[in-house]
Amino acid sequence: MGRLVRSMLSGGLIIGVVLAVMPVHAEDAMPASLVSQFEPGYRLGAEDVLLVSVWKDEQLTREVVVRPDGMFSFPLVGDIQAENQTVEDIRGELVKRLTKYIPNPNVSVAVTKVASYKVYVVGRVNKPGEYVIGHYTDVLQALSLAGGLTPFAGENDIKVMRRVRGGQQAIPFRYGDIRKGRDLEQNILLQRGDVVMVP
Repeated sequence: MGRLVRSMLSGGLIIGVVLAVMPVHAEDAMPASLVSQFEPGYRLGAEDVLLVSVWKDEQLTREVVVRPDGMFSFPLVGDIQAENQTVEDIRGELVKRLTKYIPNPNVSVAVTKVASYKVYVVGRVNKPGEYVIGHYTDVLQALSLAGGLTPFAGENDIKVMRRVRGGQQAIPFRYGDIRKGRDLEQNILLQRGDVVMVP
């Protein structure tokens, strides 16, 4: 194992924190157990799948999917806002609403599939596309997932495109400087939906 890691490092592959990256393609999803290992406060997003269980009530035990509008529907209580909420937030809201119908409801909520944390790498990389990733992934790790830069890539003109309050923000990233150990602070953590553009 040690020999394999050393050979990968000597080949220039950027190794991130394994729990934070673990890439899968967009049609797959990260196991929920992985999220709980490195991000206990994981905030939900569209396409994540939850298992909601109400003790002693099989009709109120079911999987729900967070819709594109950030909500999911549940019997008796209607729509629940899930986007940017934690599992504990959701559990508390369900308990509050179900109390009208069930005395002292015992509710558990678990993430069964994580599919919302996606970033996109486009342009002159070897494997452009959409990646489902963990929460803590920086620009270098995203470029590594995409197979690295092609020979004619503009390594000092890379931009991270981010939606902020309905607008677009372009964050510059100079790969050449990072490679020389300079301006390391520009290797920012990516957020859900960020697009890394390599000209």
